[in-house]
Amino acid sequence: MTVRRIVANLQAPDPQAARAFYGDLLGLDIVMDQGWIVTFASTVQAPAQISFASEGGSGTPVPQLSIEVDDVDAIYRKAKALGLAIFYDLTDEPWGVRRFYLRDPFGTIVNILSHQTA
Repeated sequence: MTVRRIVANLQAPDPQAARAFYGDLLGLDIVMDQGWIVTFASTVQAPAQISFASEGGSGTPVPQLSIEVDDVDAIYRKAKALGLAIFYDLTDEPWGVRRFYLRDPFGTIVNILSHQTA
């Protein structure tokens, strides 16, 4: 048996409200819209992962989602321009990621990150 993918299913009273955050801010494509569920995806294939944590690192709360992007600084600037509340500012972490936290329209803690190169 092989795990082919892992999908996060987050409860949302109005799934359509996810469009601005996950579509406009992060550039994800809508691959399914049944009205009661909207699924966003990237064309980039990555290994299936699931993490379990007692904290989010650096004393932060555990994020429900971590989304790796190719340019965290560009997403950070876009989030600021959109007036989104960033509650853990852009930081270079000692384990080699540059990241920030914000909440999606449903209150989900989202960790936006890029891995740093040496």
